[in-house]
Amino acid sequence: MKKSEIQQKLKDLTLHINQASFIFDFLSCFGLSKTTISRLRKGDYNLSNVDGELLYRGKVFFKIGEKDNLIHQIDEFSKDEKILKQKPRFIILTDFNIVVATDTKLKTNKEFQINDISEQIDFFLPLSGAEIYRVSSDNKADRDAAYKLGELYDLLFVENPEWITKGSHQLNLFLSRILFCFFAEDTGIFSIKSIFTETLANNTVSDGSDVDKFLSLLFEKLNTQPGKGKFPDYLNQFPYVNGGLFRDEISCPKFSKKSRQILLDSGELDWSEINPDIFGSMIQAVADPSERTNLGMHYTSVQNILKLIKPLFLDDLYEEYEKNRDNTKSLEKLLGRMSKIKFFDPACGSGNFLIITYKEIRNLEIQIIKQLIDLNQTQRKIYFTSIKLTQFYGIEIKDFAHEMAILSLWLAEHQMNQVFENELLDYGQSKPILPLKEAGNIIQGNAARTNWDNVCPKTVADEIYIIGNPPYLGARLQDSLQKEDITISLGNIKGANNLDYIFIWFYKGFKFIQGMNAKLAFVSTNSVCQGEQVSLLWPTILSSGLEIGFAYQSFKWGNNAKGNAGVTVIIIALRNYSNSPKFIFTENVARPVKNINAYLLESVDFYIKPMSKSLSGLSEMNFGNMANDGGNLLLSQEDRDALIHQDIRAKPFVKKLVGSLEFLRGINKYCLWIGEGLKDEASKISYIHERIEKTRINRLDSKREATRKLAEIPYKFAEIRHQESDAIFIPSVSSERRKYIPLGLMGKDEIIVAPNMAIYNAEPWLFGVLHSKMHMVWVGAVGGKLKTDYRYSAKLCYNTFPFPTINAKQKETITQYVFDILDERAKYSEKTMAWMYNPETMPLGLKQAHQALDLAIERIYRLATFNSDEERLEFLFKLYDEMTKKDTLFAKMKKTKKK
Repeated sequence: MKKSEIQQKLKDLTLHINQASFIFDFLSCFGLSKTTISRLRKGDYNLSNVDGELLYRGKVFFKIGEKDNLIHQIDEFSKDEKILKQKPRFIILTDFNIVVATDTKLKTNKEFQINDISEQIDFFLPLSGAEIYRVSSDNKADRDAAYKLGELYDLLFVENPEWITKGSHQLNLFLSRILFCFFAEDTGIFSIKSIFTETLANNTVSDGSDVDKFLSLLFEKLNTQPGKGKFPDYLNQFPYVNGGLFRDEISCPKFSKKSRQILLDSGELDWSEINPDIFGSMIQAVADPSERTNLGMHYTSVQNILKLIKPLFLDDLYEEYEKNRDNTKSLEKLLGRMSKIKFFDPACGSGNFLIITYKEIRNLEIQIIKQLIDLNQTQRKIYFTSIKLTQFYGIEIKDFAHEMAILSLWLAEHQMNQVFENELLDYGQSKPILPLKEAGNIIQGNAARTNWDNVCPKTVADEIYIIGNPPYLGARLQDSLQKEDITISLGNIKGANNLDYIFIWFYKGFKFIQGMNAKLAFVSTNSVCQGEQVSLLWPTILSSGLEIGFAYQSFKWGNNAKGNAGVTVIIIALRNYSNSPKFIFTENVARPVKNINAYLLESVDFYIKPMSKSLSGLSEMNFGNMANDGGNLLLSQEDRDALIHQDIRAKPFVKKLVGSLEFLRGINKYCLWIGEGLKDEASKISYIHERIEKTRINRLDSKREATRKLAEIPYKFAEIRHQESDAIFIPSVSSERRKYIPLGLMGKDEIIVAPNMAIYNAEPWLFGVLHSKMHMVWVGAVGGKLKTDYRYSAKLCYNTFPFPTINAKQKETITQYVFDILDERAKYSEKTMAWMYNPETMPLGLKQAHQALDLAIERIYRLATFNSDEERLEFLFKLYDEMTKKDTLFAKMKKTKKK
């Protein structure tokens, strides 16, 4: 049952409390079957012989308590061996005014008014089968172990330079084996507690000189079947492990007294508290000393992974379970289905997604088996898990992460086996973990170049889910090997060199699931659904029988570690065409939609492509002027003042220069601007002559022929687009934190430099249109991003912007709002634009002036108020669609008329 449903049932319960049936009504709120409740009422399942008590094995002990004595009574019952023998999860007492309860597993207590029982839903939720395991996001045991192993790692590097040169794989495999031994001796995998640490301490000398021999012999013993091989007596109690972990022979590093002691200290930690789903990621950071201060940053939180796997497959499995709660055959069929599903992470790292998926599937399996036990109380049946590690597939390029993924899956299996037996009591048994079986199908390799079908073979009968968090890397950040990966995987896609690295996974993923009973969902930076990239690859994917099944719009992807800033991401799920509902998630709220396009909006599938002219007939936007001068035509405030003080004749040749840094931070910068036919006059000034000559030499030294040719005009900027008029200044990049990209109105003597943009001879009303929220949400959706900052593009943001034709009166109205904004800015002339447009410092008057402009612009689009940015975007996309179709139709008519 859903948590909200349980909570509502509890609220309803408190409206009409029947003291005689309270505990049965309470338990029914958590989804216990009618059959179970009926037998509890009859006393069939009640293991207490005392009137007024209910002892339901594995679930609850309940008693109506004495008023003013509840705390004392529950303390006594919590120590009663007869009660504890039946392992009730909760002990509950009430006088029907106050309720006191103990969670015997978590050792936590509650005291509350009975009418507030619905507010205790999180506490009692395990009665529904949920919260079978808990994961701490900042587990001290994980951090202590990681720090200790980091210390050992550093020391082994220093003490074993020759051993290290043999390759990192030996070190990675060695550490994996050590980790397994620590975990095994504390969790019952090895039958004797602390056997590894104590045997090491008792059978090696204190200076550490024979530790390598001890470990080599131990590893050999752990890879030897019973009855084979001859080993010292002190190793005979170690079991046969196998599973590939100890199969390969490696040479162990030499130890010193200090490194031996670190090994023994590590054994003193309680490794039973280690969480394999996050520990592997943290251990990866061990290899990089600079990362150790933030070990908590190296894992993905369970909550975030659930955002992906729940809507992809987990919710569907739970719905199937809820639908068939009282149908034994259907529940057994569901268990059979779950035992065959394949889960594949083609960039698995140390296995976070696979491990959390494994645990969640095992959790659901336990709930289903519990329900089967309740439905078939007359039959005594022992259940074994049908979920196998071989259902889990992965590719990981880094050797250490690959080893960690394999090891972590083994550890997770052991932990879940323990949960399985504890939760099912006498009805559940686990097969011995030793000898280890193959731990999933995790291979080391480059997923961009690996044939995924070879890693995760598929047939039409299979049910497969591809999951994960592949590497992002924008086009400008890729190294030569990654560029080669792009060419190999996406070489047939026009413009592939401009694609983010993660598109390899989307492309190979869509090819893998096409026409199969398979789905995928990846975490990605939001850049793949913005800017020019959208029109490069998404049309290929979404016109091949695939659709976006659900999507999370931008949110912070991080964890609960201290100091975690997170990164802005989206989640995109692809599937073959289906009639199943589609959902867009915004701030964890799911909204059912008819279609999800490549911009993650509820709209038809279309793609914003760069345009050379404004769709709306707006004035031309130009790229700024480019110097290409080696800095020789540029002047600081000091340079400019010194030059004019030295020779007043230089003043006409110096103009103010405006770039985004200068505009936003109020920095004064200048340039030499020498008009046509004025070179000789300017060169008479020695300082200017020297600067021109340096520019000429700089251009001649270039490897590019076009730049060398520019040496013929060293007194000029390489690319000149300046016009002798007022201009609107548009910064090429602006912080994501700003609600508005700050724009400027520049005079005719101010030189706007690339990569910023300029609109010359522009009227003030256009300044207002570009400064509006409508334009901002358009830029945020279709423009590219530099990291997470806005990146403005004339062809993609400005020329594609759909804006209705307006009359003179409307232009006059907008102009007045623009003057209001400029008046508000003028009140803070001593402040920078960056300060004025910082959300935390933006003056109230300026904010209100912008809001008034926003409303005026929006009324041009429609009279009804827009309720959200999503609504604004959907409206703009529809208008864009209409305008482009009309534009295309007009062009065809014009062409036909010419013929």
